[in-house]
Amino acid sequence: MNRRKTRNIMVGSVGIGGDHPISVQSMLCSPNGDFDAALAQCMALEQAGCDLIRLAVIDEDSLQVVKKLKETVAVPLVADIQFDYRLALGAIDAGIDKIRLNPGNIGNEDRVRQVVAKAKEQHIPIRVGVNAGSVSKKLLEKYGAPTPEALVEEAMSHVNLLEQCGFYDIAISLKASSVPMMIESYRLMAERVTYPLHLGVTEAGTVFSGTVKSAVGIGTLLSEGIGDTIRVSLTADPVEEVRTAKEILAALELEKDRPTLVSCPTCARCSVDLISIANEVTKRLCEIQKPIKIAVMGCVVNGPGEARDADIGITGANGEGVIFKGGEVLKRVPEAQIVSALFEELGKMDVL
Repeated sequence: MNRRKTRNIMVGSVGIGGDHPISVQSMLCSPNGDFDAALAQCMALEQAGCDLIRLAVIDEDSLQVVKKLKETVAVPLVADIQFDYRLALGAIDAGIDKIRLNPGNIGNEDRVRQVVAKAKEQHIPIRVGVNAGSVSKKLLEKYGAPTPEALVEEAMSHVNLLEQCGFYDIAISLKASSVPMMIESYRLMAERVTYPLHLGVTEAGTVFSGTVKSAVGIGTLLSEGIGDTIRVSLTADPVEEVRTAKEILAALELEKDRPTLVSCPTCARCSVDLISIANEVTKRLCEIQKPIKIAVMGCVVNGPGEARDADIGITGANGEGVIFKGGEVLKRVPEAQIVSALFEELGKMDVL
């Protein structure tokens, strides 16, 4: 698929837009001011493959955490600022790599201009973040509701202010909990600007429902070439957001340096506990950072036959486990050893 051409911005060492890969973001949910908890979450997110980590900056305690995290965390950090422009200024002083700003709740234009001037001086990009719930009263009266057109107009009013300040290191987000509204909002914005777009379905829900909504919303836009960085918003551990985002990218073949798992839905021919086996393999896939296709199948019909294009696979056969490569049986092992035998073979293939 052809990606939309955009301007390029740099968030620390991570590029967004242009020819850069689509980056994955998440957000800390550790208690405000708790550095140890914040650091632990950052480490877990980094291990999961998170490219950018955002945290709410709500007071001086938050700023102190930002300073300490910048001394220890390699992943670029994004400050989420609401209401108080002074926290944005403080976050820049603390070494933040990017500011997420809703100019509509910062106050008068002079305050926004102060933030923009300092961000420009320090080469810190700004994401203009507009949500369906934060559309101004004036636009709600104009459109009658937070429509896609209202979100775009709201965002553009803020973008125009930044441009008037000579500031162009901008990313834009137009999030809504309604998937159709979110999709149409980004489509409209993609026609208006060449700034990189940050995709997300806000308040998407818990792991199951939130994953479905995010996959539909984010996946639809990415399939159309729209989107440069993504955040899956789940009421869950932030690591789950990263895993889900990675799976969305992999499903669209936009994430190349990771394994692909295919597994059959099972039927009466299945003679092993395939669900448990597939779940165990999935958990261990974080050990692999190379593009390889792994099949987990339930019987010989769906094993070496239908999954012969996999680099390696396992299948059940009368209570045993079968390891196969290129459609050919490699070895047979007891069912209890099937996952360990698979990863032993993966080790021989130099992918672990």
